[in-house]
Amino acid sequence: MLRARQKIGKYRILGRISSGPLADVYRAFDTIQKTRVALKIPRSGDATGEREFLHEVQVATRLKHPNILSVLNASYIDDHFVIAMELGDESLADRIERRTSTARAMELAAQALAALAHAHEHKIIHCDIKPENYILFPGNQLKLADFGFAKISLRTLKASGSGTIDYIAPEQAMGRPKFQSDVFSLGLVLYRLFSGKLPEWPFEWPMAGHDRLASRVRPEFTEFLRKAIQLDPSKRYRDAVQMQAAFERLHSHARRQKRAKPKNGSRSESSWRQMQWREFQRKYRKVLHTSHQCRRCEGPVSESMQACPWCGFDNPARGSESLLASTCPRCERGAKNDWNYCSWCYGPGFVEETSRRYPDKRYTSRCGSSRCRGPLMPFMRYCPWCRTKVKKPWKLRGSRQTCKACKWGIAKEFWNYCAWCREPVRRD
Repeated sequence: MLRARQKIGKYRILGRISSGPLADVYRAFDTIQKTRVALKIPRSGDATGEREFLHEVQVATRLKHPNILSVLNASYIDDHFVIAMELGDESLADRIERRTSTARAMELAAQALAALAHAHEHKIIHCDIKPENYILFPGNQLKLADFGFAKISLRTLKASGSGTIDYIAPEQAMGRPKFQSDVFSLGLVLYRLFSGKLPEWPFEWPMAGHDRLASRVRPEFTEFLRKAIQLDPSKRYRDAVQMQAAFERLHSHARRQKRAKPKNGSRSESSWRQMQWREFQRKYRKVLHTSHQCRRCEGPVSESMQACPWCGFDNPARGSESLLASTCPRCERGAKNDWNYCSWCYGPGFVEETSRRYPDKRYTSRCGSSRCRGPLMPFMRYCPWCRTKVKKPWKLRGSRQTCKACKWGIAKEFWNYCAWCREPVRRD
């Protein structure tokens, strides 16, 4: 076991990242190239582990892809076999534990599929697909790592049932891994990413977390995951290449639906709506942060809106990339990492992620509770610090109009519905 500040060759140990039965992984500093790296070092005296890590280096060297973790160097230093790799921020397993928007989860899913599809194109079966083996880098770049158990597919494949039990396919557990085994494991990873739950054997549908999954994604995507985790390998996708193609078809179909013209709408009507939206954005975009589009009519909306002011659709920005650091797992609206509660939906309290308090120029008011007096952003429904309901009506800067039902500020000259309570706007 190496200690912090200890040197091994040109590397200075900064700390230990993880410790497993076969190897330890350290955060280290390359004193020559002046960069931070991750060092994987097999336990001394473990010849089996050393052979597997030598195999990992050889396999990873064959794979050049933006979503596959690169091996920077591998050598023997002071009787240790040392693998130097790119150093990421955290694993996907760590990221799953925090709030993630549907848009961000889709982005991560696309990268996870791209990495495995590239490996399968090169006839390599990973055999240990799990969230811990996907590493996140700055810019939300995801990279697949740990090819120690990987097998090269030949006409006859003889392999062990190595892998992580929670994500292992039934045939792989019996020592017969296939490309479909990786598909099964990745299907479970994506199911957990979107539902927040890891299903358990015997994987009978509907599984734990199905209700949350159905509320976040379209039915076609649910069927996509269901096919990936079929118990019978012949009923799954043939490999990650076919699985990735199916994923991309779903996305292209969704984009075509967004671009489709209204069935009964004329070109002039569409142009008039676009002009109305542009004028609204010119006047209120900075005030309301309307940087998202409604899921139904594609009008400009903000994540704080309870309803689309153009068509009345509920939670119109759900699934969009949040302007804040995290998202509420219940309503998927934005949340800051130091908040205790969701300020929009009265959801349950958040798991504490930090004791630090972050200032923000968007705070313009204070909680009405004399015990709290925490800062508030415009159009919050609840205090994110004490969960007290905001009673004083919010005003819309630039407009003197208010909703007759909730008394909050509205853009009466533009809106058809109140964005805060869904009350129809009357222009009489």
